[in-house]
Amino acid sequence: MRQLTVTEDRRVEWEAAGDPVLREATDAIVRPLAVALCDLDYPIVSGRAPIPGPIALGHEFVAEIVRTGDMTELEVGTRAVVPFQISCGECERCLRGQTGDCLTVPERSMFGFGRFGGDWGGALSDLVRVPFADHMLVPIPDALAPATVASVSDNVPDGWRTVAHPLERRPDADVLIVGGGAPSIGLYAIDVARALGATRVTYLDTDDARLRVAEQLGAHVHEGIPDKLGSYAITVDAGATRESLVCALRSTEPGGDCTSVGIIYEAETPLPLLEMYTNGVNFHIGRAQARPTIPAILELVLEGRLHPQLVTS
Repeated sequence: MRQLTVTEDRRVEWEAAGDPVLREATDAIVRPLAVALCDLDYPIVSGRAPIPGPIALGHEFVAEIVRTGDMTELEVGTRAVVPFQISCGECERCLRGQTGDCLTVPERSMFGFGRFGGDWGGALSDLVRVPFADHMLVPIPDALAPATVASVSDNVPDGWRTVAHPLERRPDADVLIVGGGAPSIGLYAIDVARALGATRVTYLDTDDARLRVAEQLGAHVHEGIPDKLGSYAITVDAGATRESLVCALRSTEPGGDCTSVGIIYEAETPLPLLEMYTNGVNFHIGRAQARPTIPAILELVLEGRLHPQLVTS
């Protein structure tokens, strides 16, 4: 089969690879139908992300099941979202929703990240082996086009986690999202916040195209990244710069929630800790836990309340 690979010298080439095989009775072999561009893919290809090659590219995808192990209940021909993180669904961490840190597989096990993610292969391949298939694969309704929900593997859940849990605690809150460095995640966060009842969503960016999409999604837009913009119960940093992070933190109201999607910062990034301490900011940074959120996201897309097709590339 073929797989699209980033070589060690950062060229992107189609390479020949052996067809994946069923190693366990709980495995499935799938054929990717639609693969989305993650916000990390360009940094990986360009070398800005500290992830060594070679890398079989692609980790956001919808696929069709073509072969299953003897202990897999899913049927051949089923179309499903494939979460980018590998998880068993049964260990202590998986059972509490921490599927990105599954205890059954090696740390950081992911599709599309080469050795850094455990060499599980990439979605831009003819075929992919999916372990723990009954847990991992989430069937999509027939009414949804694969390309519409391809990014539900990773970046849509990444946007979801920035606002969904804070909105459970603070329904009808105002939300501020600083976009840029994670270009799609900030836009997905707008869509989720609107779907889950945020009163007002404000979006900051320096890119005209993203600002126009943000308006389509129902956000109030502001061009540029100031040091502070008002006071919000919920703030999101998807800008991946010192300036965007500081803006989000300083714009968080006392007792409010600020989430950073991280992506790429310098090794050491200064924080306005005194201001955060004085305001009692709840600050969260870390990887998304994709698998538990996928069913709820698919349901909202099916209902027409989420619109990833306006963002997904």
